[in-house]
Amino acid sequence: MSSTTGRLFRVTTFGESHGVGVGCIVDGCPPRLELDLAAIQADLDRRRPGQSRLVTQRQEADEVEILSGVAMPGPEDGADRPPVTLGTPIAMLVRNADQRPGAYGHLSDVYRPSHADYTYDAKYGVQAASGGGRASARETVGRVAAAALARQLLAQAADIEVLGWVSSVGDIEAVVDPESVTLASVEAGPTRCPDPDAARRIETGIDQARRAGDSLGGVVTCVARRVPAGLGDPVFDKLDATLATACMSLPAAKGFEVGSGFGGTAMTGSSHNDPFVPGAHGRPDVTANRSGGIQGGISNGAPVICRVAFKPTATIGSEQDTVNRGNEAVKLAAKGRHDPCVLPRAVPLVEAAMLLCLADAWLAQRAVDVL
Repeated sequence: MSSTTGRLFRVTTFGESHGVGVGCIVDGCPPRLELDLAAIQADLDRRRPGQSRLVTQRQEADEVEILSGVAMPGPEDGADRPPVTLGTPIAMLVRNADQRPGAYGHLSDVYRPSHADYTYDAKYGVQAASGGGRASARETVGRVAAAALARQLLAQAADIEVLGWVSSVGDIEAVVDPESVTLASVEAGPTRCPDPDAARRIETGIDQARRAGDSLGGVVTCVARRVPAGLGDPVFDKLDATLATACMSLPAAKGFEVGSGFGGTAMTGSSHNDPFVPGAHGRPDVTANRSGGIQGGISNGAPVICRVAFKPTATIGSEQDTVNRGNEAVKLAAKGRHDPCVLPRAVPLVEAAMLLCLADAWLAQRAVDVL
């Protein structure tokens, strides 16, 4: 059950890092949604390994196969007819092509520090030592594929746009305007940091950590633009609560903020509040957005902004103290292909978390807002 999320836009992910493949089943996607298959693949390409020297060199094309739930145009339909959703469960599969279980043989009896090896063993009495199994970031292929559907649903139905970027790595902070940042500026370099000066320093820092057999952490910021007021539910299913759950379920995530976040605790109420002013279409607008677009757990029409903190990659090349399954002290210098910093590849993951939450909330609001 822990591999399923969402109430109406319901997503189940499956697969292990070094198994046959990974993917998802999406139940609840409305019918007749016209799909851009190239855009789905483009979202997966942004997540895949091997994109630059800054990330793991595992070579996976991550080519998606749609197994069900979509009507594909036939030869008789002509080239202009797009695929459309059927309203039935959509199954998507990405086959693992460059899995190397043998590269993890030295870890079969060893608990890697700060990994899920020991906790999975404590819970299940068995673990997938090859790459961490379900604890691997490769599990997120299914989330990104499902979110690619959510992105197209939200864009077509509500003109909602979601964009993330690397806002810090280590002690290097970027200066980025959430209102004006573009996909082109995010994708301009391998760091996915749209601040050119910070991007250069981040790239140097990641290179230095990789050569030293170490790793770095940082923060991804994500904005959702043109979110209508009214999304999210009071109390337990607040929009910021579901968003926090989605973001904190991402591999290596260690912190979540919405709006002013922890920084808001240093402000006074008079300086923190977002003043209302008369807005267009007979609805109020705000002159500031320290609430991050969410008040009382419900969107207020301003951009929804969140930040997710990711720890330094746990697998490093330097020798560390640990224990084996027999509780004996051993030394471990991990081998294999690993990210010295997860931040560049974490950007589409945070976008996926935002997209899945908003798609679910938008469908829920459509179900109740009938007048």
